[in-house]
This record gives sequence, C-alpha cells and structure tokens, in this order.
Amino acid sequence: MHPEVPATAVHLDEIGQIAVTVSDLARAKDFYQNVLGMDFLFDAGPMAFFQCGKIRFAIGIADKPVSAAGTILYFRVADIQETHARLASKAVEFIQKPHLVARMPDHDLWIAFFNDPDKNPIGLMCEMPRSAA
Repeated sequence: MHPEVPATAVHLDEIGQIAVTVSDLARAKDFYQNVLGMDFLFDAGPMAFFQCGKIRFAIGIADKPVSAAGTILYFRVADIQETHARLASKAVEFIQKPHLVARMPDHDLWIAFFNDPDKNPIGLMCEMPRSAA
C-alpha cells in the first residue's frame, strides 16, 4: 500500500492478466501455443491460459454479461472479497461478483468483473493460496 493512499482506499496497480475473446477456442489455442510459442498453463472451462513474462494471457469464448469486450484487463489483488466490498461501497456495480474460476495445485483462482464509466469490463483476479491441511 502506498503511504499517501488511505488504508480504506483501493489502489489497483498491478496487471496480472489480459484476456482476449475468440470465436474458436481450439483454433486460437493452437495459434498462441504452437504458432506464437506461448507457454501454455492450463484450461478452465471455455478459456485457455498462457504465461507471458510476468503477465498471464487468457483466451476465451466470452459468456454473458462480459461478451461485448474484445480485451479485458485483470488487476491482481491480494484479497478479492475485501477489494470487492471496498469498490462496492464506492457505488461500483459488479457485473460478476467474486467467484472461483479454477482450482490449481497450490491455489484457487478467483475473479470478479465490473465496468468502467464507458462500460469497458475490468477484472479483478486473486490467487488464493491453499492452506496446508
């Protein structure tokens, strides 16, 4: 947290993922993985994920209500429930509340979506570590 930002403020400053909508997931996955040589990470439902340096790149068939976007920026947050609550308290209307997207070996991936004033979707992403049980 930056010293000049109050503890109750939200400060999104790290892009963790960029997503692009595609019309044919298999064709797009083949292109990004085998033609462009991106490092494939995992599939999650109608999406495929790749690693591009420090940023994760996702392709997917968009479902409603996020279907109007061609590109979505995802901001990485430490606590998606807390960030959701703080943004909601500032009258941000979420189009998808925080929800689990994928269970990974050591963490769970959660996302949420809201629109900016021009109706561009913005995603929040949180990689919640699994407790050692």
